[in-house]
Amino acid sequence: MKANYQIKDILFGDFKAGQQVIIKGWIRSRRDSKAGFSFLSVHDGSCFDGIQIIADNKLENYEVDVLKANTGCSVFIEGVLTESQGNEQSLEVLASRVEVIGWVDDPEHYPVAKKRHSFEFLRTIAHLRPRTNVFGAITRIRNRASFAMHQYFNNNNFYWVNTPIITTSDCEGAGELFKVSTLDFMNIPKDNNKPDYSHDFFEEAAYLTVSGQLNLEAYCLALSRVYTFGPTFRAENSHTSRHLAEFWMVEPEIAFADLNDATDLAEDFLKQTITTLLNECEDDFAIFNQHVEKGLIERLQKISHSEFVRMEYTEAVEILTKAKQKFEFPVKWGLDLQSEHERYLCEKHVNGPVAVMNYPEEIKAFYMRRNDDGKTCAAMDILVPGVGELIGGSQREERLDVLDSKMQDDHLRKELWWYRDLRRYGTVPHAGFGLGFERFINYVTGMENVRDVIPFPRVAKSAIF
Repeated sequence: MKANYQIKDILFGDFKAGQQVIIKGWIRSRRDSKAGFSFLSVHDGSCFDGIQIIADNKLENYEVDVLKANTGCSVFIEGVLTESQGNEQSLEVLASRVEVIGWVDDPEHYPVAKKRHSFEFLRTIAHLRPRTNVFGAITRIRNRASFAMHQYFNNNNFYWVNTPIITTSDCEGAGELFKVSTLDFMNIPKDNNKPDYSHDFFEEAAYLTVSGQLNLEAYCLALSRVYTFGPTFRAENSHTSRHLAEFWMVEPEIAFADLNDATDLAEDFLKQTITTLLNECEDDFAIFNQHVEKGLIERLQKISHSEFVRMEYTEAVEILTKAKQKFEFPVKWGLDLQSEHERYLCEKHVNGPVAVMNYPEEIKAFYMRRNDDGKTCAAMDILVPGVGELIGGSQREERLDVLDSKMQDDHLRKELWWYRDLRRYGTVPHAGFGLGFERFINYVTGMENVRDVIPFPRVAKSAIF
């Protein structure tokens, strides 16, 4: 019985000429020879490369199938491996059977028949763009990155916790949430001209989560090392290359830990994940290094071996104030750093990754621990060249009285009664961070738009496919 192998197995495994194989995939190109045979380049998505199929005109369906097979047609190939006469790969398949399984209607107008398309155009056909070289490579890197992150946490004794997608709180306090409701929008019950959620499914206002962190803290204070990796949502009406309405977040949390511990974890986590990707996705990274960002691999190698420079927020402001470069946004103590400031610090001042630590309390979320100076909180951002902020984290406020003073809204204290309980029953110092998964994939591939590194982007005014 002839085994059905993926192309990756054949090209990178222990296969030799003379072996019988079955391949199932899609035609990328067909070239016909005057000598009476055709060359088919067939891909199955298992790796960047396809494999060359030689179809002789002696095949009984050569004229009705092989000579009519176009880019995009799905095929069943049976044949024997033979040594390739070309330089691109060592093996090719001499076909004894070529069967077209699925034809392409109107081949001349097949949207991805051409070799090059703009990323903007490919966003309009997100259901077909995985068939292109770049998006196939992005998908494989995204898959391996996800697995590498789970591996990292598993190897370091973290437990994966599935935090809720539906929530009743706004973790970040930004107020840009998607509502979840079963009420009839055309006839919403009111109480004093406000929606009466007592008639709704959860009997109170519910939303899609912007972060799993608050729920994750409950498990951190029982299991010590936990993380969540899942979808998050933000109803921010932004059309920039950095924003999505639906995106994935990686959020670890560690007990008996301070801000330095969280920063150490973030640095090691980034280095290990990038090293794994460079070692295991070499062929996919080559296309980004060649066509998207020259020197990408060298940049990633440098990051994976760099010591992250640590810098106080106050020091960062002083550096930016003295910089000869003019910035669009003002630099002043008490204001948040903008992307141009972050990139200056890591690209011009340090020429490497930077951890900016201890931000003004006024510009950070209520759950971040107040420092002894009464002005700053134990928050940090990891900044990397080419992107700016890649990770944001903090030590959490574990003291109930201080937390209450920071939760000035009585409604918030009432809503998060369970979060306050965590400070009442065996509280400990703990810390964590969040990494936007798509922003990470942007960073490691050199892609500029976050919409190009998620399979089906959800953004303002667009939720098709």
